[in-house]
Amino acid sequence: MKSRFVFLLWTTLSAFGANSAPLEDPVARAALPEYKYIPAAQPGELTPAAPLDQKVFSGWTRSQGDNGARRYSTLAQINRQNVGQLEVAWTFRSGDGAANVQCTPIIVDGILYAPTPGRAIVALDAATGAERWRYTLPPVRTVRLQDAPARRGLVYWPGDQDNAPRILFGAGEWIYALDPKTGKELPAFGQGGRTEIPTSATVGGAIYRHIFVTSGLYGDAYGYDVRSGKMLWRFRSVPRDGEFGADTWDQPQLGANGWGGLSVDDTRGIAFVAFGAPRPDMTGVGRLGDNLFGDCVVAIDLLTGKRLWHFQDVIHDIWDLDVCAPPNLVTIIRDGRKIDAVTGVSKSGHLTLLDRTSGKPIFPWRLRRAPVSKLPGERTAPYQPDPELPEPISRSEFNPADITTRTPEATAFVKKIVERSNYGFFAPFEEGKPTLYTGSRGGAEWSGAAVDVPTGRLYVTSNRWVSKITVISNDDWERDPRVPPSAGEQHYQLYCAACHGPNRGGIGVAPPLYALKNRLKDTEVLELLKTGRGLMPANLVLTDVQKQELLDFLFRRNQPAGRARQADTNPEGRPRYSFDGFQFLVDHEGYPGVNPPWGLLNCYDLSTGKILWRVPLGELNKLTAQGVPKTGSQNLAGATVTAGGLVLVAGTEDERLRAFDADTGAELWSAKLPFAGTAPPAVYEVAGRQYIVITSTGGGRVGGPSGAGDAYVAFALKP
Repeated sequence: MKSRFVFLLWTTLSAFGANSAPLEDPVARAALPEYKYIPAAQPGELTPAAPLDQKVFSGWTRSQGDNGARRYSTLAQINRQNVGQLEVAWTFRSGDGAANVQCTPIIVDGILYAPTPGRAIVALDAATGAERWRYTLPPVRTVRLQDAPARRGLVYWPGDQDNAPRILFGAGEWIYALDPKTGKELPAFGQGGRTEIPTSATVGGAIYRHIFVTSGLYGDAYGYDVRSGKMLWRFRSVPRDGEFGADTWDQPQLGANGWGGLSVDDTRGIAFVAFGAPRPDMTGVGRLGDNLFGDCVVAIDLLTGKRLWHFQDVIHDIWDLDVCAPPNLVTIIRDGRKIDAVTGVSKSGHLTLLDRTSGKPIFPWRLRRAPVSKLPGERTAPYQPDPELPEPISRSEFNPADITTRTPEATAFVKKIVERSNYGFFAPFEEGKPTLYTGSRGGAEWSGAAVDVPTGRLYVTSNRWVSKITVISNDDWERDPRVPPSAGEQHYQLYCAACHGPNRGGIGVAPPLYALKNRLKDTEVLELLKTGRGLMPANLVLTDVQKQELLDFLFRRNQPAGRARQADTNPEGRPRYSFDGFQFLVDHEGYPGVNPPWGLLNCYDLSTGKILWRVPLGELNKLTAQGVPKTGSQNLAGATVTAGGLVLVAGTEDERLRAFDADTGAELWSAKLPFAGTAPPAVYEVAGRQYIVITSTGGGRVGGPSGAGDAYVAFALKP
């Protein structure tokens, strides 16, 4: 029998005791009801749809298409019937390096504006690709994520009677304003054309009246005067000093990142900001509590910067399951009426659908009892989301039934890894033992979703790569490289590293040796060295003294000083943990350890919360040559939808741009790009001719066979 609880939206589920020690007792946790529900908004509470100005969908003045982050175009010259006749209209090569550019260009009055790998912004003739001007930022000594100009977007403001038009974008710790005609900095904006953003730039902002709103790579949202560059307000993603939500962190640490992006409701003056997982990743010992506003969609009054409502997905996230993309403004039908809602998509694979003004869920939001922590000092949240509607984009829970059957060798290889790993519904980490779940390359990605405005359909790309994360005590890490190795480490590198890895992380079927002290005794390891086991041969070379030195190294006794770790920020007296990097469950040839599809394009009817269709996205040419049906591939670029009935998407390992039928998911056309597509396409028109332009720079996590590059490619029908 399902138990229903009434929740106020602005509570953070702390009533379930995320900080309550008794709940870390597995028996006490098991005694809790299996499910809780946040009830759906009642029909009378739903926000009636406001009229939409269709003109905003005929241009592309923001990287996300419009302020509502819909990536929808009313242009229909290119359509289902003629998309097969597309040809390359022009290709622009910046010639200033090669890098993974993740920004969709914008187009204003026949001019295209975009960043380049060489830390520049260029203006191109949108009909020919000819360069008009180039603004290059000064070089930096060490390039950080935030140093890429317009890393994930830029925006145009048309100006007013007293202020010139401008292109706005972020780079480093600054927001820049450039003259669209000349590429020169606008001196009246901030300090000589730039204004500071304290938590570093990354997302493409949006403009409401005179306010430029954006969020920071390392957290927080900001409102600036678009005319002067003056900061008007700051909303903290980690509350402090008595602010709402401050009591959900017992020790605020590195924050809840703000790289997911945002959207703006122009009618109501509301910004919807996606905040990601709290930091540090994979360990919450130093930040016990529900950790607002991590993994949240937050609605903010654009004039004041005040929180109107928030909705949290994963609670006390220790798995890096960010709400990772700009929320989409959508209009759907409920109870025969058009109502306005907003989405949230996440790496957890959850799709949230919320009323635009109250933040209440459109469908009941189910929470399921989650397991207790297996790490000393950690306290997991008693409940985590397990939604029924909208149907999940993907399930974060790994199931052994999904183990690859591609070849017998692949199956056997992956089974060995699974046998020595943890998995399950929000499985907690255990020191030195891998945990499997669909996470950092699963569910949705930073590129988010597109909305077919007339129908309310949502198109979102997704991945099915299983994360394999191992959490390790900070006293179990490698020595500081400036310190000479011990005798035991030298023995390890000579006799053990070939199988167990130079840093004890394990290679293939050879298990990692992290936290060995928690699993074996000296006598057991000595016996293994004497007799061997499975593929591990006996070691008859080491002397008794050398074996003891090796044991001292493996059990971390008398070790030199270890490296300083980013996660080593806990309050005094609490355990300290880090993890072994973003590893994945793969077979012996590097293919995903689960059966395909490994990449998908998904279509939702948001009025029902149901998936209408999903199709594999991307192709692995090597497997195709072996006769394997299309598997889909990892993808990171996101879709765009048009009134011509097309869904346009790239970002796959085979370096192709594709067009799908928006109604059926049938693939209608594809074209090879110079490098993998690395951002959603933009759609625009110049002199009556429609174009589709794609950022084609490869590199990054989906580099493709051509590696990184420097191209933008525009397609059109023959004139």
